[in-house]
Amino acid sequence: QVQLVESGGGWVQAGDSLKLSCAASGRTFSSYTMGWFRQAPGKEREFVGRISRSGGRTYYADSVKGRFTISRDNAKNTVYLQMNSLKPEDTAVYYCAATTRLGGTVYVYEYEYWGQGTQVTVSS
Repeated sequence: QVQLVESGGGWVQAGDSLKLSCAASGRTFSSYTMGWFRQAPGKEREFVGRISRSGGRTYYADSVKGRFTISRDNAKNTVYLQMNSLKPEDTAVYYCAATTRLGGTVYVYEYEYWGQGTQVTVSS
């Protein structure tokens, strides 16, 4: 298995930027597609974006496309979520997740491993 630990959450104002990190354990980090999800209180966990094993391909939810960027550094076993132009509706707990699936990975059930989450709060 792989263990995931998110960090970098915090409290910011609308329009600000924040960068989240997700550190993974294990020797086979590069074998996983990595995803970012978020969940607001009382809401379903929703897909934010994903990045391929090599980092060459990314895909984002329409709600964050153009504002968020996912990257990964396989040498550091770390995936990142750069969030720009933050909006109050971005407020949520953000989770990173890992899967051995190669495509169509936009649903919660498709991911095998999850981090504990990090809180992001955006004030108006």
